[in-house]
Amino acid sequence: MKVILRKNFNQLGKIGDIVNVKDGFARNYLFPRQIAFVANNSNLRVLEEEKKQVAKKDAKSLELANNLSSKLEKVSVTIPVTVGEDDKIFGAVTTKMISDALTEKGYEIDHRKIEIEEPIKALGIYDVKIKVHTDITASVKTWVVRD
Repeated sequence: MKVILRKNFNQLGKIGDIVNVKDGFARNYLFPRQIAFVANNSNLRVLEEEKKQVAKKDAKSLELANNLSSKLEKVSVTIPVTVGEDDKIFGAVTTKMISDALTEKGYEIDHRKIEIEEPIKALGIYDVKIKVHTDITASVKTWVVRD
């Protein structure tokens, strides 16, 4: 049976590819999960319309990510920590702490999108990377100061 893929599928191909699969695989796996259509002219038109909608949505999210990135570049956050002898931090500054500091500034950033190369275990100024979009990364200046 010839089918048109609606989604990228590692074993078969990419969106829009017309592939030949067994009838049972198509009926029992691909169609219920909405991974593929039956290959005919009307479904080709539906797929083209879906591609246009996805392209519009991606363009809009990319524009929003660019705006957020430019705003985040101007922001700096201060993280107060308790220190012991020789200005050593108890523990380390975590992505959750940075996320909470950004939330106080009015930016809702998920802590999983914040990337710290090395653990922050000393007082100072650090540039922390935030993955705003798959292609866009912003850098936020983080001040780690004595509590």
